[in-house]
Amino acid sequence: MKELLLRSHCVFPTPNIIKTANYYEQKMGFKAVHYLDASEPHICLYRDTTEIILTKTNGQKVIPNRTLYGYGYDAYFITTNQGMLEKEFKQSGVKIVRPLQNTDYQNREFVAEDIDGRWIGFGVKVV
Repeated sequence: MKELLLRSHCVFPTPNIIKTANYYEQKMGFKAVHYLDASEPHICLYRDTTEIILTKTNGQKVIPNRTLYGYGYDAYFITTNQGMLEKEFKQSGVKIVRPLQNTDYQNREFVAEDIDGRWIGFGVKVV
């Protein structure tokens, strides 16, 4: 069967789009491209083959999935070198909320918290 879905991007609404973009650039190694004059203002964050799209809220605070629903990440990125990425993030001052480990659902992952309180998993299924 022909693959129809190629990749996806996370869309993160945020009350301070510039502040969040700066955090991702300075702490997490993303490059920001600003589209603030577009009809729907946004900033695209790029790192390797990953993209995050930041959009503006109307001043509302970000409410992470774990707060809304009792558990859950707000995004998950597949990576095969979690140890190197976790070390880089720690050195940059990113808050690691769950260190690198093997989970009970067969993933090797760590979880970081961004400036808006989102929990983001970085890992891969281990076979």
